[in-house]
Amino acid sequence: MDLSGVEWRKSSRSGYNGCVEVAFVGGQVAIRDSKDPQGAVLVFNSIEWRAFIGGAREGLFDHKLRSPVLV
Repeated sequence: MDLSGVEWRKSSRSGYNGCVEVAFVGGQVAIRDSKDPQGAVLVFNSIEWRAFIGGAREGLFDHKLRSPVLV
């Protein structure tokens, strides 16, 4: 997928330490780390994207933030 001319968008709530950026490309959604714009990009179709956003809104991923990191 050629992402050279897409418009990347970052949340207005994004901090100085970076955030994820999102681009909408031909019915798909691309996501990248704003601190590493030349790095890896995840691409989701519209069904996957809606499922992810719905899960985030419902708090399905919140427990991951509260889990201790085991080394």
